[in-house]
Amino acid sequence: MNATDTIPLVRASLGERELAAVAEVFTSGWPAGQGPQGTGLEAELTRRYAAGGAVAVSNCGAALHLAMLALGVAPGDEVIVADYTFPAPAHAVRYVGATPVTADVRADTGTVDPQAVADLIGPRTVGVIAVDTLGLPADYAQLKAVTDRHGLFLVEDAACAVGATYQGREAGALAPVACLSFHGRKGATSGEGGALIATDPAVARDARMRSSFGIGSIFDQAQIVGLPVPEFTEIGYNFKLSDIAAAILRVQLGRTGELLQRRRAVAARYGELLAGEELLSVPHVPADRTHAWQSYPVTLDAGVDRAKVATDLRAAGIGCGHGAWATHLQPVFATKHTCPVSADLFRRTLAIPMHAELSMDQVERVVRVLRTALRAHAS
Repeated sequence: MNATDTIPLVRASLGERELAAVAEVFTSGWPAGQGPQGTGLEAELTRRYAAGGAVAVSNCGAALHLAMLALGVAPGDEVIVADYTFPAPAHAVRYVGATPVTADVRADTGTVDPQAVADLIGPRTVGVIAVDTLGLPADYAQLKAVTDRHGLFLVEDAACAVGATYQGREAGALAPVACLSFHGRKGATSGEGGALIATDPAVARDARMRSSFGIGSIFDQAQIVGLPVPEFTEIGYNFKLSDIAAAILRVQLGRTGELLQRRRAVAARYGELLAGEELLSVPHVPADRTHAWQSYPVTLDAGVDRAKVATDLRAAGIGCGHGAWATHLQPVFATKHTCPVSADLFRRTLAIPMHAELSMDQVERVVRVLRTALRAHAS
């Protein structure tokens, strides 16, 4: 099979404009983190999300970790986390010695169920991390009502959702603290990268300081006449985003509309071609929100052998994946508490190719191979 015959599951949309931005960083002499490009990126993110502050970091996992620290989560605390997702929220809670408590999700959207969250609140609960599942925002009006009623914090894991909206507001601005990802499969990417967006400037300041070993920006200090010697007053981490990556992201964020429009066209064509297919269901998008289409997850009928379908797709040069994880079923987060909807989605969801570089001919080929595989492996 020729490389030109393959259809990858994901592909980043990076080109000449991004290369030119990197060349400018090379000329500037400051490729490291928290320099002019990083500062510029943070200013753009603050404006975009009408936030009190934004912090560019190495990845979304780092942003979630910093959020837990800035919000004062400590050993003995419990944080309710969406179960059906890449389990970064549960990891972040564990990083600070607290306990993640997984909440089940809605069967139609895969986003965390506000009633499941409400039912899990106990005396040790301090907050909730909601997830915009595979690019679809959660039910923030209901979640905010729950967290406000109980005096809990609410964090939005918008890792997959740059460009999505909920009730007219952009993902990343749907909770007092939000965490973004700029991984290679996202709607805006620098290969790796992330950001913390905060309504409260103090939360952003805390996260920025901790992201640089607790001493702040070396670049800023280098601009001071004399020889300032930073003092380490608290434990921090090396979570900085390089200025190379920040420069790429400044271009990418300016292209999110264009790239999302292409993804939406792909999603619409999948929806047309798979309408009425009895052996799977396509994603459901409620009327009050829009999808970022980081992924295109189809949920297979219970009688379809997903592994065999995936084998056939890959044999035809078509990338695919399992969707997201049921966090509570992962050995490191094993618990007696169950999330049956999440577990069911984990077993039956299949991600098919979704990115801004897909042609409609490729979309149609994916569907043809998928339909054949479904019928071959349905009981």
